[in-house]
Amino acid sequence: MFTGLIQSLGTLQPLGGDRFQLSCLPDKAAVILQDLAIGDSVAVDGICLTVEEILSQGFVATASDETLSRTTLGQRHQAATYVNLETSIRVGSKLGGHFVTGHIDGIGSLQDSVKTSNSWIMCFTAPASLQKSWQRHIARFLVPKGSIAVNGVSLTIAECDPQGSWFKVAVIPHSYAQTNLSYLQPGSWVNLESDILGKYVERLLGYQVPSANSLPINDISPEFLAEHGYL
Repeated sequence: MFTGLIQSLGTLQPLGGDRFQLSCLPDKAAVILQDLAIGDSVAVDGICLTVEEILSQGFVATASDETLSRTTLGQRHQAATYVNLETSIRVGSKLGGHFVTGHIDGIGSLQDSVKTSNSWIMCFTAPASLQKSWQRHIARFLVPKGSIAVNGVSLTIAECDPQGSWFKVAVIPHSYAQTNLSYLQPGSWVNLESDILGKYVERLLGYQVPSANSLPINDISPEFLAEHGYL
């Protein structure tokens, strides 16, 4: 489990097949490596990977076929120059972002980035070849003011269209400077993970246990909730 608050940038070097070497930038290496152990989880551009070997300035990890097919690890030539790194959250740690699992829903791409007086407004959409996958895995969980992780960065959705085919986020200067969002160009591919809370709500609503006193979901109105003490 992660928070979406990036601790360091790093570089990614394929070692052949499904193995990758991650190298931390020298000035932030200690943040990632200070107590890293074999078997620990590290989010690499939002992808939860398991540390298999620890190096002087980084570590080695293996990606499954599912991970390679669903994330930018299988599309490195279209991704950012650097990767975002975050070690897993510890019990009792501050949760400044939102709950991020490191299980990527799919790939999106930067449509445009516009600098304003106090932020960057970034719009993300789906590459044409991945639009069906986007609709199936991501679009239904996009809601204004909801959470989303872009390359592992915890962000708040500022705006999205009703179909969920695109969304915009406002990125503050600190997040922009400390993550690889500042290296993205229009067309760059990114990893997206929607809010886990929305997934559980959808799952629970889809598996309602009928009873004599239950109502169809469409019959549950604000008036019904108020009458039964929920508002």
